[in-house]
Amino acid sequence: MPSGKHVTTLELLEAKRAGRKIVVLTAYDALFAQLLDESGVDVVLVGDSVNTVLAGQDSTLSATLEQMIYHTRMVRAGVRRALVIIDLPFLTYQVSIEEAKRNAGRAMQLTGANGVKLEGGLAIRETVRALVDIGIPVMGHVGFTPQSVHALGGARVQGRGAQAGDRIVADAKALEEAGAFSVVLELMPSPVAARVTQALAIPTIGIGSGPHCDGQVLVLHDMLGLNQRFQAKFVKAYANLGEQVRAAVRQFADEVRDGRYPDAAHSFEQ
Repeated sequence: MPSGKHVTTLELLEAKRAGRKIVVLTAYDALFAQLLDESGVDVVLVGDSVNTVLAGQDSTLSATLEQMIYHTRMVRAGVRRALVIIDLPFLTYQVSIEEAKRNAGRAMQLTGANGVKLEGGLAIRETVRALVDIGIPVMGHVGFTPQSVHALGGARVQGRGAQAGDRIVADAKALEEAGAFSVVLELMPSPVAARVTQALAIPTIGIGSGPHCDGQVLVLHDMLGLNQRFQAKFVKAYANLGEQVRAAVRQFADEVRDGRYPDAAHSFEQ
């Protein structure tokens, strides 16, 4: 996207038509959000992955709406240009359409986010349509959906086999027909993601779904090498900040214990 221009959902649609790849990363606080924004990221996703990455939980299922609002407000404070999307956590949109509207509206109102992300396909199309009808932009999410991790038998590649691939295509089409402005495709064979991308007029954002999507998303802490407990085939670490942090902390500890820090250069005189 052009530098300095505020990214909108319409510009993401134009990017797909023009063949421009869309760059998406997660952030959970103002400092990292500002760094992403200044680096030209198109979309900053405040994922419910905050529950596993920062809160140390085993899954996203225990993430709360209050937690997501808290982190999205911080992210919004650091972003001037990119599109900010908030994940709606488990059970904030599945119980009823009215509750989904109330929770999504509250999330938008209290955070300044530009849209919400929901997991699921055919089963939530009426919910997506209801949100879009009241002016809430919706990003969909199909394939492996982390909020259904137990029903899916773990974090497994989805869409293997003709029928399974057809179901993913049908799910994505249902979201597009309901008015979603884009769809995340997670953990599926590259040919299936290519089929979905070709079948939709709205952009697809891949994670673990090969190179044929209209854009790509990674969890920031994974691609920076900070979250070294998580290893996945699709994650490429563009830095090794986890080891750099350890080295810096070890050096600080050594200098404190040896009396080398603080020295005169880092102290105040009378």
